[in-house]
This record gives sequence, structure tokens and C-alpha cells, in this order.
Amino acid sequence: MTAGRLDRLIQFQRFTEDDDGFSVTELWADHGGRIRASKSDVSDTERFRAAEVSASITSRFTVRWSSFTADISPKDRLICEGETYEIVGKKEGRGRRQWFELTCAARTDD
Repeated sequence: MTAGRLDRLIQFQRFTEDDDGFSVTELWADHGGRIRASKSDVSDTERFRAAEVSASITSRFTVRWSSFTADISPKDRLICEGETYEIVGKKEGRGRRQWFELTCAARTDD
């Protein structure tokens, strides 16, 4: 992996809850600033279930290791080019403390 392949800007979001005393509202808020990443699509699927058609795409994002990216988990999500991806897996890439690979899924039938 070289820095030249980090051709996408992504934004992480973190789930929070807002309790106003009457109800709890679920919110997603931007977490940190936008960072550079590379993206490769792994697979796409279409499913027919209970008279509903759904489509999704699985992509792998590679980001540089930092204390910020080390804190990212599947509880977070990311936005890339207007598409929202749920993080389903995270692993350290080649070389210790150099890269993280995030496996993410997005629905494409909205």
C-alpha cells in the first residue's frame, strides 16, 4: 500500500443517544475529521425476502494507522461519497501499526 492509493475522503460517525428527560433519541454524529482511504469493492448481492428486494455492496477501506483509527470499531460507521457504510470487520494490514483494513457493507437499494 502506498500513499498514492489513498484517493478517497471518508468521514467516520459515532452513535450517541440524546436524552431530553422525556424520550431518548438515537443520533449519529461526525467523529473526528475526514481522513484519506483507499476503497475496493469486494462483492455485491441482491436478496429477495418476504416480497422485498434488497441490494448491498461490501467494500474494503484501507486507512493509515493512528491512535484515532485504532479507536474505530464496528459500533461506528463511515460515509464515503455520500454512501453510508456499516463497519462489519476491522483488521490490521501489512506491517504492524501501518494500516487498518475496514470491511464495510452498504445498502444500495435506497
